[in-house]
Amino acid sequence: MYNVGQSGLTFWAPNINIFRDPRWGRGQETPGEDPMVASAFAVEFVTGFQGSRGGREEDDGLMLSACCKHFTAYDLEKWRNFSRYSFDAVVTQQDLQDTFQPPFRSCIQQGKASCLMCAYNEVNGVPACAMQDLLQKTRVDWGFKGYITSDCDAVATIFEYQHFVKTREDAVADALKSGMDINCGSFLVRNTESAVKQGKVGEEDIDRALLNLFSVQLRLGIFDGDPRKGQFGKLGPKDVCKSEHRKLALEAARQGIVLLKNEDNFLPFREDVVSSLAVVGPHARNISNMLGSYTGIPCSPKSLFEELQAYVQMTSHAAGCQDIPCNASDAFHEAILAAKNANYVIVVVGLDLTQETEDLDRVSLLLPGKQMDLVSSIAAASKNPIVLVLTGGGPLDVSFAQNDPRIASILWIGYPGEAGGKALAEIIFGDVNPGGRLPVTWYTESFTKVPMNNMNMRADPSHGYPGRTYRFYTGDRVYGYGHGLSYTNFHYKFLSAPPKLTLLKSSRANIYRNRVLRDAEGLASLDIAEIEESCDSLKFRVQISVTNVGDMKGSHVVILFSRAPRLIQGTPQKQLIGFDRVHTFPNTSIETSILVDPCDHFSVVNESGKRMLVGGGHVLMLGDLEHIVSVELN
Repeated sequence: MYNVGQSGLTFWAPNINIFRDPRWGRGQETPGEDPMVASAFAVEFVTGFQGSRGGREEDDGLMLSACCKHFTAYDLEKWRNFSRYSFDAVVTQQDLQDTFQPPFRSCIQQGKASCLMCAYNEVNGVPACAMQDLLQKTRVDWGFKGYITSDCDAVATIFEYQHFVKTREDAVADALKSGMDINCGSFLVRNTESAVKQGKVGEEDIDRALLNLFSVQLRLGIFDGDPRKGQFGKLGPKDVCKSEHRKLALEAARQGIVLLKNEDNFLPFREDVVSSLAVVGPHARNISNMLGSYTGIPCSPKSLFEELQAYVQMTSHAAGCQDIPCNASDAFHEAILAAKNANYVIVVVGLDLTQETEDLDRVSLLLPGKQMDLVSSIAAASKNPIVLVLTGGGPLDVSFAQNDPRIASILWIGYPGEAGGKALAEIIFGDVNPGGRLPVTWYTESFTKVPMNNMNMRADPSHGYPGRTYRFYTGDRVYGYGHGLSYTNFHYKFLSAPPKLTLLKSSRANIYRNRVLRDAEGLASLDIAEIEESCDSLKFRVQISVTNVGDMKGSHVVILFSRAPRLIQGTPQKQLIGFDRVHTFPNTSIETSILVDPCDHFSVVNESGKRMLVGGGHVLMLGDLEHIVSVELN
């Protein structure tokens, strides 16, 4: 696209904000609610995206420039009277350091991102693009080498919405002096010269911003002459939609689909049994609804209906609802008739961008409009139990379907992309075994009583506050984080993991020995900063055996959690520390291993924002299995 003049080389992705609240309209853009997963995603995205220009290693060349966004604690669009342009995210130091910041730290330190975007919102009373302490921290403490951009018109919001300063020139000065280098929008274009003339912005501020901006341009090779003579100069339209790219899109869709319910092994369907099929729902023939926000042009996409029809020739369609908001039941009759006339029925409902998107949060977790009535009506009319397919990026309260025996199977496909229809059909008819896992907790509708503007992650029972995400939430769930079924069953076994870790007494240990904090029961904790140089020596691998005890091959995601002793106030209920996807065959075992870093995985951030290594028995959790590793701090 760059070679034919259709794009630049800087792209403002990935979105690595934590999917903190299930109503967030942009949660669909993120890797989910877990900071460890978001961190891993950030590293993989940025390193793959930026690549190398193939020059000398010391040139620090970039293929493209990736941008970690939105820094920081940004996860509210427009909810009730709150707007992202004026919202002040009040965040504790504990939540900031153990939930909101880790993905950005990993994106910069490990991913080596060349861009960071500051967000619209305020954080503890200071606009994100004017947070000098946090923006400078990325360079001083995290080693960030790149440029900082505002979100579009975020500098304008400092003056116009947040009223943080008295003049436009003050907004320009605050942002530039805090470390921002470029403004998306026209605010700096219109107001910087005046700020300079008033002495609020100095030459050194301009020089620093230009240095950071031109450094990234140099690394991209923008000044190296005709790009068509470079390493990637021959890339053009012929390289878009190649077979390998389309295969990758299909595999991503396959791995992302989650089987939530499958009573009595109702799925997969057998083609010789399904003589006729009805596909009901406004999503089923709408290709654009498969894509979500910020998408390009898909390669020869087919609808869910078209791909299902490829398996069953006698396949009919009825929308049931005119659109996703589904405000009327006028078309129910046609859908019910189609269900009655078919042997089996698949109902496709859920969310689209009219319900959740940038600048739009949801107010309910239920299916929009009369969609629930449509599903129940079809379930009552169908000869056999039905299959329910859910779309959209946010969690849904589908308790009614979870508990209805007439709804045998439930699949969540999210926004599966151009190949989503084929992937869904393959899974429903058993050509592919589902292996996806939920990246977010699915809450009940009662969660909507929790104010979205309350940023606290940890539960507060004294005020009836249930907390957020699987790490801290204490309320009812529809489906838990990491839930996902398969057409086969898997058994786990711990093959190796140490029963005890001891920080040996040494000259270095003597330095921090007196700084070990102990509670009334003698359990100890230690500031990680005291032993950073020793952390690598404490790492170990957990060897795991995974046995497919069913009669169908398939991939499976192994998820390892840990639970720390509750020595520190606000310790998570459990914490994901590693995962791996393994590909298995029936009645066969396969081994994998997950690296455990005690300084990271056995530590807890305290109320002051310091990460503490906690002594005592740490529980490794793998499915229903538990293994205790005792950490001794001498």
